[in-house]
Amino acid sequence: MLRLRDVWRSYRVGDSEVVALREVNLDVGDGEFLAIVGPSGSGKSTMLQIIGLLDRPSRGAVELDGRDVGTLSDGERTWIRLHTLGFVFQRFHLLHDLTAIENVALPLEAAGVGAVERYRRAAVLLESVGLGSRLTFQPAQLSGGQRQRVAVARALANEPRLILADEPTGELHSDDKARVIELFQQIHRAGRTVVVVTHDPEVAAVARRQIEIRDGQIKESSP
Repeated sequence: MLRLRDVWRSYRVGDSEVVALREVNLDVGDGEFLAIVGPSGSGKSTMLQIIGLLDRPSRGAVELDGRDVGTLSDGERTWIRLHTLGFVFQRFHLLHDLTAIENVALPLEAAGVGAVERYRRAAVLLESVGLGSRLTFQPAQLSGGQRQRVAVARALANEPRLILADEPTGELHSDDKARVIELFQQIHRAGRTVVVVTHDPEVAAVARRQIEIRDGQIKESSP
């Protein structure tokens, strides 16, 4: 499904060049559950941003379904992000003036789904993550774990094939973390590909494969 070939990512900081990724080669198959682990500053979030088409490599190629996404226009990359990829972030990235159901409905609106259908689907998704009684609650009225479950429901709104999560349990307490981990396992069992960036061994342990990244390079991979 996804291939990275000799991917580098560097940035200019003043007069210096900072290399965030170097010579990264990675294959992710359909239906995989992959954890990318490594210390802070290792390059794992940069890799996820490149996989998610939120950033472009300085060198190398990223292929999705055999197509080099580096050749695509910004509009084509936006379409892929909307219809093929779902994102879950550490700090939820919910809109605080919207309710839970309105937050989940947003990507459906962007995809052109009519109001009745998008709110119906958003309600079903929130019910599926255990928040059927919280549809009209705003983020400030929800716990951290509940907010992350809203974010997971939003990520699933347009039925993406690939779910990308960046430290999805980093802000959660133990009980909330266990619930979110179980949600990712359910997503994987439903046939979706899941890639999670994490420094949490409990999250990494549920993945079917782990890779470690240090100093911008993949150091080891385990089944």
